[in-house]
Amino acid sequence: MKAMILAAGKGTRVRPITYLIPKPMIPIMHKPVMEFLVELLKQHGFNQIMVNTSHLADQIETYFRDGQQWGVQMAFSFEGHFEDGEPIAEALGSGGGLRKIQDFSGFFDETFVVLCGDALIDLNLTQVVNFHKAKGSIATIVMREVPEQDVPSYGVVVTDAEGKIQTFQEKPSVEEALSNTINTGIYIFEPEIFNYIPSGCEYDIGGDLFPKLVEAGAPFYGVAADFQWVDIGRTPDYYEAIQKVLKGEVNAVEVPGTEISPGVWVGLNVRANWDKVEITPPVYIGGSTWINDGTKIIGPSAIGSGCILNEGCTIDKSVIFDYTHVARGVNLSQRMVLGKYCMSADGQVIDTEENDLSWLIGDARCRIPTLESPADSLSAVESLVGVAKPS
Repeated sequence: MKAMILAAGKGTRVRPITYLIPKPMIPIMHKPVMEFLVELLKQHGFNQIMVNTSHLADQIETYFRDGQQWGVQMAFSFEGHFEDGEPIAEALGSGGGLRKIQDFSGFFDETFVVLCGDALIDLNLTQVVNFHKAKGSIATIVMREVPEQDVPSYGVVVTDAEGKIQTFQEKPSVEEALSNTINTGIYIFEPEIFNYIPSGCEYDIGGDLFPKLVEAGAPFYGVAADFQWVDIGRTPDYYEAIQKVLKGEVNAVEVPGTEISPGVWVGLNVRANWDKVEITPPVYIGGSTWINDGTKIIGPSAIGSGCILNEGCTIDKSVIFDYTHVARGVNLSQRMVLGKYCMSADGQVIDTEENDLSWLIGDARCRIPTLESPADSLSAVESLVGVAKPS
């Protein structure tokens, strides 16, 4: 059976993470979120998977290649062009990406599933495909309810008693929304859907296609399914996803490594004097990381691979990406650190290079001198990201 994973977007709401990593490759305990989707598709018999790529496409294509590692076949459709040998991303929109593949080869010649590449799900795809076929639907949306304040981030769906969609609103305001039942970005389509998608232009499934189906009175249905859906559409969502994984609240994800004590998982080649480090679980520490004496790690926290945590620093409910150096005595509370970026749990960002603070939080692969911190610099950091002054 055939499927499509949408992976071409720039992920603007997950910046600055997506400056460096395409959204489908954002790691959940070292595993790209898109890999979980490939495994789910394989589990339900979808073994021919197309992926559209654009922003940082090489990272996605190099990692997944032809899919044989997962027991599936995969191929990619790049959206963009090259200038002076460099790829320039030009995403066609979710619908435009589908149309490009169909125009190229007619790949979608049977019922197929489309997944957005930015959520952890444990959906019974077989069950929703059966619903779709029983209704004789040309397009089916998998739906769920969200809190009213979250509605503006999603497409809102209104159905009749039989599940036929009466209205579709793409990201309305709270005041305009007709319900709090939303589109999860999981779709089942028939090949006839291409009668409604034009060729050679940017076209969006939610904003363009779905309103068109409603207007045409097409057999267009929504199904509310009971499944776990962990969306990482925004930076705060990603922070919450890691917190949930560490607390064991996400069915599809296991914390890797060896559990050296209850709730403390450690990768290979970690350097630490465990009797001189204070750890409050749940905590994950990636391989080849150096935890210096006097370090305090308070969970839920995830420390990536190849990191260096210097003497007396505190990592409190934070997510530290691979190869991060944290200076002596620094206190990071509810932060995410990726390269030169230090982010708060609600998405506020400081660029440590622009603020001449790379010695405070930087790349562990660079030689960073141990410095006494200037009071003025630390005051700026405290006000922007809540990093406490070393003692």
